[in-house]
Amino acid sequence: MKALFSSALIVAAFIGSAAHAEQALVAAQSAVNFEARQMGVPIKGHFKKFDAKINFDTAKPEASKIHFTVDTGSATMGAKETDAELPKADWFNVAKFPQATFDSSAVKPLGGGKYQVDGTLTIKGNAQKVSLPVQLAQSGATTTATGTLPLKRLAFKIGDGDWADTSMVADEVTVQFKLALTGVGKL
Repeated sequence: MKALFSSALIVAAFIGSAAHAEQALVAAQSAVNFEARQMGVPIKGHFKKFDAKINFDTAKPEASKIHFTVDTGSATMGAKETDAELPKADWFNVAKFPQATFDSSAVKPLGGGKYQVDGTLTIKGNAQKVSLPVQLAQSGATTTATGTLPLKRLAFKIGDGDWADTSMVADEVTVQFKLALTGVGKL
C-alpha cells in the first residue's frame, strides 16, 4: 500500500509538471506592435516573429518566469523603403543583434488579473530594467496577456547616427502587446 501511495504521488507530480510545462504562446492569436512619431506624425509598425517561454504559476505568481524573444528582422511598418532601413546598423542592426529579449526577474500580483512584471529588456546589446503592467484574462483554455510599455529608443541605440536627432523621429516609442497563451492554470 505504501508503494502504491508513493507511486501515485510520483505520477501526480509528473502529470502536474507536464501540464505546467505545456504553457505555450499561440503566435497566430498574438501581436507585438509599436508606435512612434516622425515629425510629429504617429507611425506604426509590428513584429511578425516572436516567441515566449512561460512558466506562470497561478497559485504562486511570484515564482513565475518569462523569457520573451522578438526577431528584430521581422519588424515592419508597411512601406518597402522603411522596412529596408529597419534591419540596418543605425536601427535594429539585425546582422549583429537578430533578437531583442525580455527576461523577468519578478512577478507581483496586483489583484483583478493585473500583475507587475519586472525584468530586463535587451535590444541591440543594451540592457535596461523595466517594469511592465500586464493584464491577464481567460476565455476557455486561452489566457491573454496584454500591456503597454513606453520606452526611449535612444536608450537602446535604436535610430543611431543621423537618426539620433529627436526632432525628426521622437525618442518615445510605445510597445503594445497581446499574447495568447495556452496551458495556464485558472486565474
